[in-house]
Amino acid sequence: MSKLNLRNSLLGAVSVALMLSFAAPAMAADKIKLRLSSSGSATGSIGVALKEVFGPGVASFANFQPHFDSTLFKQGTELEAIARGNLEMSKASAQEFAEFFPEFSIFAAGYVHRDAAHQVAVFNSPIMDPFKKKVEDKLGIKLITVMYLGRRQVNLRTDQKVMTPADLKGVNLRMPGTEAWQFLGKALGANPTPMAFTEVYTALQTGAVDGQDNPLPTVVDKKFYEVTKQIILTSHLVDLNYIAISKKVWDGMSAAQQKQMKTAADAAAESSRKSQLKKEADLVAFLKNKGLKIYEPDVAAFRNRVQGMYVKSKFAKSWPKGLLEKINAL
Repeated sequence: MSKLNLRNSLLGAVSVALMLSFAAPAMAADKIKLRLSSSGSATGSIGVALKEVFGPGVASFANFQPHFDSTLFKQGTELEAIARGNLEMSKASAQEFAEFFPEFSIFAAGYVHRDAAHQVAVFNSPIMDPFKKKVEDKLGIKLITVMYLGRRQVNLRTDQKVMTPADLKGVNLRMPGTEAWQFLGKALGANPTPMAFTEVYTALQTGAVDGQDNPLPTVVDKKFYEVTKQIILTSHLVDLNYIAISKKVWDGMSAAQQKQMKTAADAAAESSRKSQLKKEADLVAFLKNKGLKIYEPDVAAFRNRVQGMYVKSKFAKSWPKGLLEKINAL
């Protein structure tokens, strides 16, 4: 079955399911079961916040059970599981929602979110209301809050200082192999080179590629600093996860419980955001101590070029008219 047919089939099945009545909530003495499936690690900033902030925040009425490292559902199948009634919660990317609703791709495009604070402002603004409503109406999923994953930076093995997209001309920059990632590499001004992630260290070491892009924690975790000379803080993609819950489960809660859950989710998001931002800041000092040059280029020049190319691309055809301008204005 094609992806389009699968999506249409799922949306149709969910629409029928949402029309059916469901049993009244269990007695107040019975806690609501909340299983959350995540592909992330239990020890990452988001995992820790979910366990230490969100879980205790809803413990008075819910039995929160987080499952990490895709041990409950495989990555990419969580939204379907919630829609079908087989799962209560997950964290999901804009890219995953774009598989069902192409307009969500705007939140995965380069330079749409400026930073972590802007990411939150976008999520809480009226801009997101039609997106949230569509997810609720078509998939039976409610988006509660947004969690910050980090900023992707350019990491090069060469000495040439990069201040504008023009300075990346001819630079072979390893990017993930999908069409969307390769487009972003071109928009940055580089020559994007698709390559398996496991091959990147050796490719940097031998000069098969000139650089790669990833958040700073990945640069450190994979020891790319051993075979590179500089980090350009382009922050070209401020990545995110939405915390999603079954709307059927949400509607079965009292108004007080819904308020408590929203408060707990926002608190967990804020805790995770602060932790991740501190980690990124600390890693700048760590990488400088390792001998890497780290600097901020002309971000406005990069943003103007990248957004200009997206607007003219096929990716933007599904974006509501004027939406990018509204996001930029926040």
